[in-house]
Order: sequence, then C-alpha cells, then structure tokens
Amino acid sequence: MSISKFRTTIGSRFYDALRGNSLPLFRTIDRGQTATLVRELRRNLSGHPTLQVDRPPRRPRVSRLQAAELATQSTMSRRVPIEPQRVDAPLTQSATFLVLTITDSPKAVKTIRSTLAGLDGLAKNVAIRDLNASFACTVGIGSKAWDLITKLPRPAELHPFPEVKGDVHTAVSTPGDLLFHIRSERRDLCFEFERQLMNLLGDSVKVVDETVGFRYFDVRDLLGFVDGTANPVGPAVPASILVAEEDSSAVGGSYIVIQKYVHNLQAWNTLKAEQQEAIIGRTKIDNIELDDADPGQQQSHKSLATIEDEDGVEHDILRDNMPFGSASAGEFGTYFIGYSRRLWVIEKMLQRMFVGEPRGLHDRILDFSTPLTGTTFFAPSASLLASLDSD
Repeated sequence: MSISKFRTTIGSRFYDALRGNSLPLFRTIDRGQTATLVRELRRNLSGHPTLQVDRPPRRPRVSRLQAAELATQSTMSRRVPIEPQRVDAPLTQSATFLVLTITDSPKAVKTIRSTLAGLDGLAKNVAIRDLNASFACTVGIGSKAWDLITKLPRPAELHPFPEVKGDVHTAVSTPGDLLFHIRSERRDLCFEFERQLMNLLGDSVKVVDETVGFRYFDVRDLLGFVDGTANPVGPAVPASILVAEEDSSAVGGSYIVIQKYVHNLQAWNTLKAEQQEAIIGRTKIDNIELDDADPGQQQSHKSLATIEDEDGVEHDILRDNMPFGSASAGEFGTYFIGYSRRLWVIEKMLQRMFVGEPRGLHDRILDFSTPLTGTTFFAPSASLLASLDSD
C-alpha cells in the first residue's frame, strides 16, 4: 500500500499521529500490515522536517511555595472576617445561643467589661482559621445588666421581657444578662469561640441556657415549613434593625428578643397538610403565601406576625431562627431570635400571637409549640463595646 493511499484510507490526522507511535489508533488494520506501513512511513519521513503541531502555550511553571502563596491569597481575597456586632451577618449552617447571668464574684463586672471590649480580637482569632465559614458573633446585654456593665445611658425601649399571658398560652419571662449569638458555616468554629470565651469569663458568669442550632434543609423549621421568608432585604435591613437618630444613646444598636420553643411533632403530624398550611399561612412545599382571613376570623401565624403602626405602615424584624433538638431524646424545637430597631414591634407581635387578634383567637401554632424561655437584650454598636475597657 502506498503512502498516499494509506493517508487517503485513514486520514491525515492519523498519519501525523503515527509519528508519535500512536499505534492503538490503527486497531482496524491487521498487525502485519501495520508493521509494514510503519517501516515505510518512517523511511519516507527520515530527514523530513519535524512537523509542527498547533499546541496551546505552556503555562509558566510555579513552585510549590508560590502555589501555596497563590492559594492563600485566593482564599483571603474571597472573604475577610465579618465586622464585629454585625446583627445582619449571613445565615449559616450552625449557631450557638448562649445566655448567661452575672455572678457575685468580686471581679465579675471588670472581667466581663474587659472580655466584651476584646470581643473583636477574639472573634478574629477564630474567624481567620476559615474565612469562608462566615463566622460571626453578636453580643446582647440585658436590661438588668446594662447599667452595671456599660455605665452609659440606657436605650430608650430597653426593659425586661414582659410575660404575655393569654387565655390558653403564656410567653414566659426568664433571666439573662448576656446573650452571645455565635454563628458559622462550621460547628467547630462556634465551639472553639465559645471555649475561648468561657475561659476568659471564668467564674464571672453562670450559664442559664446553651442551645446549639442547625440549618435544616432549605431553611425549614422542624414543622416542615420555610422559616424567615418575611425577613427584610437590601436597604430595608438596616432600616428595620438598627436604631437611628430617634435615640442618640443607642445609635447603631439593635433590640433582641429570644424564645426557645419546643414542638409537639407527634400532635402536629396528625394534621393534614392543608390544616398545617392554614395555621402557618403558607403552602408547605412551595412556600406560597396564602390570603389573610377576614377580620374577626382565626388568623394565621403569618398574619398575626405582620405588624403595622397606627398609620398602617408595616414594620419588619430580622429573624435568624434555628432548629435544634435530639431525635433520640424526643426533643424538637425552634430557637426564635428577632432583631429589631423598635422593641415594641416584637412585643406587639407576641401580644397578637398569645392573646389573639381579636382576643381569644390566639396563634394556633402555639397549640403545638411551647416557649421555655423569653428574654430581651440590646446589642450595642461595636465601638461602644470596644470602649468598655477604657477606664
């Protein structure tokens, strides 16, 4: 077989490939014929200028050290530690809610002030270990502890959590001087921060409650519904959660209300999906908002949690609720945490839920969810916290 006939038979691409001994390409030709063709081709190609093949330019070689430096720079450029006291930090996969009270230790207040003043450095020490984990911590100070810790004018609306007693259900009021809302994409970072924090605080505090929350599927609660749909977005976030010129002593801060709810899932799951949706006010699978009931009729949770002022202006809060629990212990719950520019908005919401609107028509979700705690805090600005160790 001639060279020209061979090229016609198998194509020029295979002919050129043969220079690199790419014999597997010729499996359709018998071994004896292949060997003969190879010898003939190599004779004809002897002394032939090397064929040039278009190839992409080689990448410059990078040493292992340079590669490590580039990887570090890439990681660092993707994210920097979240600013201290960012109440609008991103939703994460894990969170710890730590509520403490101040002990009667002689150096308790001094230790707490020093620790709070250095909280930014402590958070950076943990966050730097994985900048993509969105680690953040927000600290809130309770009404009873505010004067003792800050020695500054009180935020205008700060007062203890008021018990809300309805005809059937009660929102209990429980103690708490400090709240640490610790969150991250990684549970180990939350743990490490809490470990270092408690080492610093020592015997100056007593743990009232520690709850570890987790993100459940597509931000659903353990009742099976998407949670947090009504949160403000974009420019509406700071306008809804940060105190502004209306209270000069609290500018840049935010009111926080926490409640730890446990659910009776066994009873809840006896309801049909349509009944559950009527209670929540949204469809279960696709999270579509249902129409409000007529005035004077039983309202859904969604409707009762929608707050308007006297002028009909709706006021939002920022929720960062997290499911918690233990399947083996039969514990299933939601940790409610709401941030607001105006404390009265959350308090009115609780009145509507527990007392009812009108009275007696309470939020039916409370027939399956019981609050174990209820406490109010104020999250001051980062600059106020940093100033606590100045004297």
